[in-house]
Amino acid sequence: MITYDLNLIKAFVFDVDGVLSSHKVYILMDGELMRSASVKDGYAIQLALKKGFEVCIITGGFSNDVMSRYRKLGVKHLYPCSANKLKDYNDFLKQTLLEDHQVMYCGDDIPDYQVMCKAGLPVAPADAAPEIKQIAKYISPINGGGGVARDIVEQTLKVQGLWMDDDAFNW
Repeated sequence: MITYDLNLIKAFVFDVDGVLSSHKVYILMDGELMRSASVKDGYAIQLALKKGFEVCIITGGFSNDVMSRYRKLGVKHLYPCSANKLKDYNDFLKQTLLEDHQVMYCGDDIPDYQVMCKAGLPVAPADAAPEIKQIAKYISPINGGGGVARDIVEQTLKVQGLWMDDDAFNW
């Protein structure tokens, strides 16, 4: 259970590899990486968007398929090939006029460290790097790629009274 005041949260920011997908990727013949993603994460992300939350993806990787998935879910703030996640996070805040205390950031490895130190609610999956777990205010019992986003979004929407209503039954 998250102990942070979830009524403050207005945005969810996610890394991809190790958070929305597992740490395991398959290298295809053309050098592209193939990832898997949880459909439960997808459901939670689209519901959060319907409820007026901002959702952002900041990832060091790039895949047309990954970007297409999150665009189809309605995510407008996409930062692929992020060489400096803190810079992209600050750009997201500027675009949305949000403040750090209103943002949940979920990351799993060293490139996420600086953003997690800044975000109001830094979250880590169960299999995150030890340095990331050390600074997380919440460590999900779920591994990356297994529904971490669902865990976080569901807890937040339940606290805010937005979980089980008419919007919940439609994609």
